[in-house]
Amino acid sequence: MHSHLHVLLLGGTSEASALARLLAARPDVPAMVSLAGRTINPTPPPIAHRIGGFGGVEGLCAFIEEHAVTALVDATHPFAERMSANAVAATRRAGVPLLALRRPAWQPRDGDRWSEVPDARAAVQALGPAPRRVFLTTGRLELPAFLAAPQHFYLVRSVDPPEELPPRARLILARGPFAEADEIRLMQEEAIDILVTKNSGGSATYGKISAARRLGLPVILLRRPETAEVETVATAQEALAWIERQG
Repeated sequence: MHSHLHVLLLGGTSEASALARLLAARPDVPAMVSLAGRTINPTPPPIAHRIGGFGGVEGLCAFIEEHAVTALVDATHPFAERMSANAVAATRRAGVPLLALRRPAWQPRDGDRWSEVPDARAAVQALGPAPRRVFLTTGRLELPAFLAAPQHFYLVRSVDPPEELPPRARLILARGPFAEADEIRLMQEEAIDILVTKNSGGSATYGKISAARRLGLPVILLRRPETAEVETVATAQEALAWIERQG
């Protein structure tokens, strides 16, 4: 038994969901998932969970103390840099071990035509002034940057509806995974000539990357933000093994 363990899992990704399922089968390891609440209708995890922010580092420290958290697993999205930074600061202050469960970034292959940029504003600049038909899958939080380039047509895919769309845009509300064949068909039907997306990694949304390669389309790829050096694993099974070692 591991009754002295209490794991806090910062979730919101497929990796976090996989770890939650593993923990659900381990009643001897008390655990809770925290969801940021950015997705309107998140899939409920199979273990205890909460939704919402903590109120910065101080709030997370208070939560760790109040709930006697003994280990924290950061399985947030690779672009959730503020939450990851708060997790590092709070666990250091609280003296609680921290693990990052992070899918590896995509790596270029033969035939890829990538241009890597640091953020959405740089992606807008990289599109250039000439009108283009853009497949835009950066997520709704980055969408406002593209309002500054209304000359392009944007095929916007998002899990939740954004507050505002560029004037020439079509919205697709969908949640992955997305197969390569479907992505090829979509890009051809919409006459897409460039893809703009984040380097999220993982297999669920890789279909658009391989589809762009097959079609010979350029890709503007938002580079992952830099994060603090912490112990990192790529799979839920590895994360569970790490949790076991904390006991």
